[in-house]
Amino acid sequence: MIRRHHFLRGLAAAMALGATVPAALAQASKPIRLIVPFPAGGATDLFARTLSQKMGEKLGTSIVVDNKPGAGGSLGADLAAKAPADGLTLLLATTSTHSIGPALGNKLPYDTVRDFTPIAHVGNAPSIMLVPNSSPAKTVKEWIEYARKNPGKLNYASSGNGTIVQLTAELFKAQAGLYVTHIPYKGTALAIPDLVSGQLDVLFDSLPTGMPHVRDGRLRALGVTTLKRSPLAPDLPPIADTLPGYESNTWFGLYGPKGLGADIVTRVNTAANQALSDPEVRNKLTTLGIEPVTSTPAQFTKMVADDLAKWKKIISERKIVNE
Repeated sequence: MIRRHHFLRGLAAAMALGATVPAALAQASKPIRLIVPFPAGGATDLFARTLSQKMGEKLGTSIVVDNKPGAGGSLGADLAAKAPADGLTLLLATTSTHSIGPALGNKLPYDTVRDFTPIAHVGNAPSIMLVPNSSPAKTVKEWIEYARKNPGKLNYASSGNGTIVQLTAELFKAQAGLYVTHIPYKGTALAIPDLVSGQLDVLFDSLPTGMPHVRDGRLRALGVTTLKRSPLAPDLPPIADTLPGYESNTWFGLYGPKGLGADIVTRVNTAANQALSDPEVRNKLTTLGIEPVTSTPAQFTKMVADDLAKWKKIISERKIVNE
């Protein structure tokens, strides 16, 4: 009788466990949606696809990249902000969505601090300082001296008002104390021919798009916008060697909606850091011109706050508007 009682109790427990396990497994195996607020084929999209595959392996599920471009990245970011805080929707944010947009005073449908849960800083894409081969300057120091001797006579190109390209140049001007005229283009690729011909004097372009022109001998690179030498361009000195503290990166980071549980944040952060430590992932990102970064949520939060403050100061001082 006692044996039968134990058997029945064990059977009831097993049936109860059987009823709960499939539900738990179903939740765990649901694909995670990673919103990319920019078009397919761009740097952010390629970064997401490189990272998501390995991250999915670490989390034991698939991660589906969902491109939601529009409004400078704010459309996709808004979708992520309004998603349920269940860990099944993540956002790959950038400097544009969470630093420059708010710093410019753009009317965003979300609050970049209040409406998101920071998870991990996952990468940086530095820029390089490009000049025409006809430029008399062979170093950053020489270019600054050249510009100081010719106030208002030199110009720089950007990919448009309020873009990271313009802000990078304005930060350079502010720290060096220069007067250089801004000429906006609809993308840096359109400015390259004018830079090659010497109609433009300088352009701060991303590594992947700018470096091929240097390798082909069409342009000269004077420095990189990282604080220290970048493994992506080891031969280039940091501009910070001449202008101490000078730094400009396009950063990439993972966010969840507000209210995301600490256990989910820890799991996703750990998976991201493990994926970014994988040699295959690191090599792929290097070819994209992106330095992999591992971080804690707290480090990511501080980095974004510092970045926002820096660009807000430049935008205010230089009276930059997003036209």
